[in-house]
This record gives sequence, structure tokens and C-alpha cells, in this order.
Amino acid sequence: MKQLQASLLLAAALSFAAASVFAQAAKSPPAAGASASPSTPPTTASAIDREISLVEKEVVEAAEAMPEDKFDFSPEKLNLPGSDYKGVRTFGEQLKHIAASNYLIWSPITGEKPPDTVNDGKGPDNMKAKAEIIKFVKDSFAFGHKSVATLKRANLVEPITSRSGRQTTRLFQATFAAAHCFDHYGQMIEYLRMNGIVPPASRGQ
Repeated sequence: MKQLQASLLLAAALSFAAASVFAQAAKSPPAAGASASPSTPPTTASAIDREISLVEKEVVEAAEAMPEDKFDFSPEKLNLPGSDYKGVRTFGEQLKHIAASNYLIWSPITGEKPPDTVNDGKGPDNMKAKAEIIKFVKDSFAFGHKSVATLKRANLVEPITSRSGRQTTRLFQATFAAAHCFDHYGQMIEYLRMNGIVPPASRGQ
């Protein structure tokens, strides 16, 4: 009987201790570094905007890593035996194509007219300086962020017309632009590697 009473007292003490610890934890602020629940729930627009920010960072950092005197580089200059790189875009042309395409792909989301500098997706022919090209790229991503911010559940799949005259949706245009950027980012990485430059995203790994 005494053993049973002792067991019951021990169980009660442990329960009281656990309850005290729980109550103390509930009152205490979260530890530093602990993730807090976001104040604003994510939306389709914010999720796509985050994807745009990711590819924007990769593209801009890769552009900044290439020396200006290599912006006219393309694999054609290497004259690799058995290769067929004739006429492929230079590093700078890859960037101008990304920027011009960003404007063309994202503009139907809001109906805003893209700048005349898009030049059928090639970007300005006379734009050669590294700083100018990078600014063109950054401005195009700013345009994308602004366009995607207008996305709402009600207009995501509402039929719209693309720049080429095809029926599409805002959701497709918003996500396709980011996918297109990643495609050309991959080619930019090859150009960096061919010039002995480790891409920023791969450094320290």
C-alpha cells in the first residue's frame, strides 16, 4: 500500500513539473533564430515573386562576375574541333535577351507596353557596356516584380493575349518568364566556366 502511495505521489510530482515547464515555455519568447510564423500568409503572387528574386540574384551575380572585356565572348571564339557554335549569342547578348524577353513576357500581365529597346527580344544593338547591360537586366526584373504584384486569385487564369498573339494566362506568363531566365542563366554559367571563372553561386561549395 505504501509502495502504491509513493508511486502515485511520484507520478503527481512529475505531472506538476511537466506542467510547470510547459507553462514557462509558453510564457517565454521564442529563442533567437527560431522561425516565427509569417505575419502575412503567402499568396500565389508572393510565391512567384520569390522565384523571380531567386533567378534575378543568380543572373545579376553571374553578370557581375564576368569581366567587361569578356562580354563579347561566345564559345565560337574557342574554335573547338567538331563544335558548331557559329552565330550563338555572346555573353552580353545572353543578358540583353533575358532582359528584353522579361519585358515581352511580363507585359501582357498588366497590358503595359514594353520599352522600344526590347528590339524583338534582342535588346539594344548599340548597348555594349557592362554597366548599361546590367542596368537593363535589373530594370527588367523590377518590371517583373511590379507586374506579378497585380496577380490575384480572380485574374490568374483569366484568358489574355500574349505579345505573339496567342491565348494565354497571367499565371503562365508570370512563371514562364522565370523559367526562361533560368534557361539562359545555365548558358551564362558555361560561358563563365569556359573563361576559368567560378560562378558566384558555386563558390565556397
